[in-house]
Amino acid sequence: MVGHQRSRARKQAALRWAVLSVLGAFFLLPLIGMLEFTTRAPGGGRSLKVWRTVADLPRLRGEYPELWAGLQASAALVALTVVLMLVLLVPTMIWVRLRLPRLRRPIEFVCLLPLTIPVIVLVVGLAPVYAWVTYLLGESSAWLSFAYTVLVLPYSYRALDAGLSAIDVRTLSEAARSLGASWPRVMVAVIVPNLRTAVLSATFLSVALVLGEFTIASLLNRDNLQVGINLLGKRDAQVAVAVSFAALALAFVLLVALSLAGRGTPRTPLVKESR
Repeated sequence: MVGHQRSRARKQAALRWAVLSVLGAFFLLPLIGMLEFTTRAPGGGRSLKVWRTVADLPRLRGEYPELWAGLQASAALVALTVVLMLVLLVPTMIWVRLRLPRLRRPIEFVCLLPLTIPVIVLVVGLAPVYAWVTYLLGESSAWLSFAYTVLVLPYSYRALDAGLSAIDVRTLSEAARSLGASWPRVMVAVIVPNLRTAVLSATFLSVALVLGEFTIASLLNRDNLQVGINLLGKRDAQVAVAVSFAALALAFVLLVALSLAGRGTPRTPLVKESR
């Protein structure tokens, strides 16, 4: 019996390693190809000239203004999208958990709905809306944050929902209310600190999606990082690929930071402290 279990465990371990190896090759080979392409020298051999150009921000700004405009637009879009997403989802989800549990399924359906709608269809629906946005607010790319907030809802909702499911929201809120805390204080000072990892997860997923979005910005004639990379690729393919690699590396660093932040979260439930 013990030998059978060990044999089964070895087979499962071998299967896991095989799957991880295939997935690792699937993701790593394109990255290796990108590095190989960006280090090619015109006369043969290898050179880091392209990467020195990418690291030299003043030079990048002067020689590739379309990329710099995309970087600035994406930075503003990341900040606005994250703020809008958190302001919209966190209070709503907490209030539904506490006071309106019957609305949990409808809210979940609405938040997950963007997953079922192709982006090109969203653009067709958003085009008339953004015609009015342009007329009323101007042509700034920052207003794409409204559309991006819709795009990140499914991923952010799942991350926050998992965080809320891991704590006893009702017990925490009742304990705080019994001590005289108002509802805003309950949310900000009691519940949100227990959602630190969930909020970070939703934030980083939103950042990764905004940095990688191309279709909506391109079809609505707005600037962002991916549109800038696309325009740059028509002038200098090596620099465009290097910037794309740097963007992927940034997303990877964000995910690693999320993992480390999750490990640093205290394991002891705060519900016990309220007792």
